[in-house]
Parts: sequence; C-alpha cells; structure tokens
Amino acid sequence: MLFTALLAVAVTAGVIVAVILLRPAAPTPAGGPGVPPVSDGAPSAPSVNCGDSACREIGAMTVGGLPVVLLADNAGKQGVVRIGADTAYPLMINDMGVTLKGDSLRCVDGATPVCLVLGETGGGAAGELFVARGGIWRDTGKPYFSDAGTVALSDVTADGVADVIVVRHECPGAQSGSARCQAAPVLAEVYDVARGSVGCTRRYTAPSELRGWPDVRLTKADLRACP
Repeated sequence: MLFTALLAVAVTAGVIVAVILLRPAAPTPAGGPGVPPVSDGAPSAPSVNCGDSACREIGAMTVGGLPVVLLADNAGKQGVVRIGADTAYPLMINDMGVTLKGDSLRCVDGATPVCLVLGETGGGAAGELFVARGGIWRDTGKPYFSDAGTVALSDVTADGVADVIVVRHECPGAQSGSARCQAAPVLAEVYDVARGSVGCTRRYTAPSELRGWPDVRLTKADLRACP
C-alpha cells in the first residue's frame, strides 16, 4: 500500500513538471523586461471645438520651432490657438465680440517668441498676447483694446523682444467709442510684455499719421510719459 501511494505521488509530480516545461513562454514586451510595448500610432492633437462648432484653420505660423495655428468657427466669432501638438488655448477675446480673419495671427520670432491674435470689434480691435519663455508658451491673461482699431507688435524698446503697440483716442472725460471720443486726437501706448506700459507717443490728429500705420513702427525716441 505504502509503495503504491509513493508511486502515485511521483507520477503526479512528474506530470506537473512536464506541463510547466511544455507551456509556451510569454512574449517579452518590446524594449526589454519591464518596458511597455511602444505604440505604432503617432500622438494625436487635442480635440477642440470653437464654441458650438467644429474649428477650421484660418492662420498658421512656425515660431520658436513650433507650429502656431489659429482656429475659428465659420463666422470667426469663436477662436482657439493651438501651439505645438498638444496645447490649445480658447481665446479670452471671444467674449469681446471679435471677428477673427485670415490675418488675425501675428507672430515675431526670437529668443522670446511672441504671438498676437487680433480681432475686430464694433468699437475697434482687441488683441490677446501669447509669450514663450524657456520653451513654455503662456497666455499673458490681459487683452489689449484699441478704440482706434490698431494693435501691433514691434520691438520699440530695442531689447530683442516684441512690444505691444495700442493706438487709442485721447479723450479724457468722454466715453470710449462715443462720437466725441472718436473725433479726439490719437496716440500710441507701448507695452513691454514683462513690465507693462513704458510710454506713449505725442498726440496725432489721425491714426494714419503714425509711422508705418496700420503696421505701426516706433522707436524709443518716440516715447514720453503717457498723459
């Protein structure tokens, strides 16, 4: 009896060992042990909508080695800026009633790349600024409004970084957009993207008197304290 029992145990153990040895080996993931398999698919761009509509591309530039694309709905009333493959910013100026067009995206490359999205409004123009520092793009969070319809980019301060130029009517005591304000002289105020306002030009009778208008070009010598 004892011999029979020992023989049965030995046979069972032999069968278990044989099963283990004959089992197919599990495939090793590509890249070695502990490394997950590499997907063959390229990373996809984020899915974005322009308001309640699908987006369409209306402007694109390559800045700082990355594609910067302006997307908008068919009416140009709701826009999104896509930078690179995986970053998208809905525009704050959507809420200001802007109309975006094919020339609404303006960028200046350099050590500190800068992009401006400009849209027309009923009372002038509004711009939204994006700045790249250390390879990271950020929305500066402050829209620029011109009741004279001109917001431009130019390195006025000569520091190698584009500044924002806002042309506005100088009409103290009058409401912006009113007939009295629209008849008032204009000046251009210059904003350093890091420090804020750095000065204004003298007053002009009309925006067209500014050098280079509507693509205004100024120098530091044109600036003085803002009134």
